[in-house]
Amino acid sequence: MDGASVFITIQKVYYPLLCTLGIPANLFTFYMICFRKCGMSETAIVYLSFLAIVDIFYLVWVILLDLTLTFLQETPFWHSHPWCALLNFLQYGSLYSSSWIVVVFAIERYLALSVTAAKQHFSKVQPTVLTCTAIVLVSHLVSIPMCWISTVTLVNMTIPGGQNITASRCHYRDATYSTVVVWLSAFLSGGIPIILVVIFNSLIASHLTRAGRLFTKEERQTMKGVISRRVMRRTVLLLGTVSVTFMVLSLPRFVTYCILRTAYNHEDFDRNDYRLPINVVSDLANMLQNLNSTTNFLLYCVVSRRFRQEAVRLMTCSTRVRDMGSFLTQTTMKVFSVVEHKSASSRDNVRVILTSLKKTGYTADSGASGEPSLNSKGTCK
Repeated sequence: MDGASVFITIQKVYYPLLCTLGIPANLFTFYMICFRKCGMSETAIVYLSFLAIVDIFYLVWVILLDLTLTFLQETPFWHSHPWCALLNFLQYGSLYSSSWIVVVFAIERYLALSVTAAKQHFSKVQPTVLTCTAIVLVSHLVSIPMCWISTVTLVNMTIPGGQNITASRCHYRDATYSTVVVWLSAFLSGGIPIILVVIFNSLIASHLTRAGRLFTKEERQTMKGVISRRVMRRTVLLLGTVSVTFMVLSLPRFVTYCILRTAYNHEDFDRNDYRLPINVVSDLANMLQNLNSTTNFLLYCVVSRRFRQEAVRLMTCSTRVRDMGSFLTQTTMKVFSVVEHKSASSRDNVRVILTSLKKTGYTADSGASGEPSLNSKGTCK
């Protein structure tokens, strides 16, 4: 087995495994962020939950339907009309959404830290939800031109077993329009977001460094709003981790793509020839970028202690056991309190016996009037 066959086999295993682990991990992350107390601010919950959702769609459109089916089937369904154009639209829409949610999250955290008037505005949930929704919608609108970068043609191919068939294939359209649109998409999904993330994360780090020098540790602990600042710092730490991971995993793909579109942009170049080092390096860069959509759960577990604790409690069902124990304890205490109250009430009941009373004006005739008559010894007559 030569090196090309080994690399293809690695991809056949890698991409299905990425889907099998990535989609459940993002679903679990979405549940943890939205429905468990992980110590995040409300705006961070919105941004990270939207990021988990668009990463799920990216895994479905790119990893599952495109790459996995490419290696497992000879003629996937998206090699025909209209799936060829529609899949490009969905793939780039989810890719743009994932990249720009991270960018806008970094910009929002910087403004919340540095601009006093912006803190109250960016601490509200509704504007954040509208912002993330607008990012997703605009990202898919910008992806509409991607519908025309590929074309479907009939080709003769040999399937395993030696049989020759004619099948439709969706492939890149070699035209000026496609080249311009793909170059723009490379900068919109990789180049510009990476630059903005570096700039605003550097500004956030600089602002936190200057703010930390103004007061001593004891003064910061006694200042008002220390809890909100702790939440802010945890949010910034999460943002920094997600941003650095995004840059590290996305930058190689952007660089290799620029090389392919400049030095190797000619008709004779075979992108599937793994004897060429640039094809191997480019596909490794693609594998790294695709890994970016599955690592958020691990990043949150490493960075956030609260997230890690809640995940462990949920997976080990310790929360349910603890709640059940608390319920049984409260029920037992109520039962014992009722029993104690009844026993105390029974002790408080005193039986009084009248033994001697002075003679009053009641006579035997008073019994006929409906009133009880008492004799001299205090018993009912």
